[in-house]
Amino acid sequence: MLWARSRLASHPVSDLLSALLLGILEGLTEFLPISSTGHLLIAQHWLGARSDFFNIVIQAGAILAVTLAFRGRLWELATQLHVPANRDYAAKIAVAFLVTALVGLPVRMAGWELPETVTPVAWALLLGGVWMLVAEHYAEKRGDVATVTWKVAVLVGLAQVVAGVFPGTSRSAAAIFLAMLAGTSRRASAAEFVFLVGIPTMFAASGFAFLELAKDGRLGGENWSSVAVAFAAAAITGFVVVRWLMGYIKAHRFTGFAIYRIILGLLLLALMPAGA
Repeated sequence: MLWARSRLASHPVSDLLSALLLGILEGLTEFLPISSTGHLLIAQHWLGARSDFFNIVIQAGAILAVTLAFRGRLWELATQLHVPANRDYAAKIAVAFLVTALVGLPVRMAGWELPETVTPVAWALLLGGVWMLVAEHYAEKRGDVATVTWKVAVLVGLAQVVAGVFPGTSRSAAAIFLAMLAGTSRRASAAEFVFLVGIPTMFAASGFAFLELAKDGRLGGENWSSVAVAFAAAAITGFVVVRWLMGYIKAHRFTGFAIYRIILGLLLLALMPAGA
């Protein structure tokens, strides 16, 4: 395995292909409720581990994707704040972000985070899949509610912190299903709010991580062609996935994603070495 990784890193074409695949994988999994962390962990086991800077860049591609996918809604909120409904919605996005920042930053500074290794990620995938099935079942009993309340805004902010502490949880899954249980039972409405909150959250998290790397002097030695390819792949794939998902969940449950998580979690526990 080590030989395969070193050989991959030394071959420019293979390195570009690896970067392309990782960028596509980030775009595919960042917004689906299946955990991008878990999938990148598996992929890098074979494609070779990447630097923290590389991982920040591909996440930035995903941020660009969701920003472009919701550009119409963002423009409406930015230019029509005089409309009470838009002003209220924007304020709730701001509250959810502030909750994440005010709770998440101390958690990050204290180092409260499980290691990104197979066992905790596998358990998060497995238990998260069960949680999704249970949460959607109970949320549907509330009827079709599209309103985002202040309670939902606060809980979405907290859910993003929990997802950051437990790799494999999936930020989108934790936040969407907590929003549905808290009152926004319409899947598309919960998902839109979570994705819009995710834009400033992911920008802030990536920016903070970038500053940490710069402070520690860990920004050098990158293959910039690979970084650019991965960024573009994550942005393009993420855009397509977000647009598809928002259409899909208008008429379909999340059941398929939950079952996939459960199966993947079981396979990881059974087949992957615990320290990988």
